[in-house]
Amino acid sequence: MNDDNLKQQVEQRVKRLVRAQREKPTVLGQSLYMGTLGLLLILPVVGGAYLGRWLDGMVAGYSVRWTLSCLFLGLVIGGVNVYLLLKE
Repeated sequence: MNDDNLKQQVEQRVKRLVRAQREKPTVLGQSLYMGTLGLLLILPVVGGAYLGRWLDGMVAGYSVRWTLSCLFLGLVIGGVNVYLLLKE
């Protein structure tokens, strides 16, 4: 009974290795993945900057408080997005 269990485990590992060899990532696939990571980080930062600039424009006088706050918030959100994608 033990030999059958060992044989099944070895067969499963061989199948897994063969599948991994066939599904080797290509340059295009890796480029798309890196581009996705970049967009997940940059879009919230840029969106936060634009939102903060718009909110600062609504306030009388010169202020960059909302711009910096939303920029930092966008950076945090972008970082969480990248972390969650890499964790997956």
